[in-house]
Amino acid sequence: MKTAFQIVLSIAIIVLGYMCYESIQRPVRFDREFNERRDKVIDRLRDIRSAQLAYRSIHREFTGSFDTLINFIANDSLALVRMEGMITDSMLEAGITDRIALEMGLITRDTVRISVRDSLFRRKPWIVDSIRFVPYAPGTEFELGATILETASGVDVPVFEAKVHNNVFTKGLNRQEVININHRLRELERYPGLRVGSLEEANNSAGNWE
Repeated sequence: MKTAFQIVLSIAIIVLGYMCYESIQRPVRFDREFNERRDKVIDRLRDIRSAQLAYRSIHREFTGSFDTLINFIANDSLALVRMEGMITDSMLEAGITDRIALEMGLITRDTVRISVRDSLFRRKPWIVDSIRFVPYAPGTEFELGATILETASGVDVPVFEAKVHNNVFTKGLNRQEVININHRLRELERYPGLRVGSLEEANNSAGNWE
């Protein structure tokens, strides 16, 4: 039969073992949950970028309004060239160009219209309006902006930016771990969150995770 001291010692060993286990597993769980949320946010930012690039292809500029972007996705369409036939090596050797082949009826090129939603987001199950909202932060929208930048050579370049701070999509996760991540990013002079595009430089609509 165990003495009271032995019982207390056994409990202390169990508690100590659990604390050691938790000290190892806590950051592992945080990394897994943080990366899962981060990936979802990145996926949404990529959707915003795809929509913005399609919008620019028609309007020659980006939009800083989610209402405008959502209306574009839901109601506008993109031109799609449907091709039938192809130029073979023997045709090229005979001097038959794409234009000549079209005139001869050897190939056809038809332009059709396809909705933006079907063109870009056919496999996306989400409702169009949700593109504005940050995953894991119900009711919170991404910060969205658009402007025109003048390059050093005097060329006007349309740019956009969509971003969200780490604090927004990490609610419920270990606060100190999030603070540590933000601190490290600030030390590197990087934005402590996820962002696609930039209002300060023409970066080809790149994401800061790329």
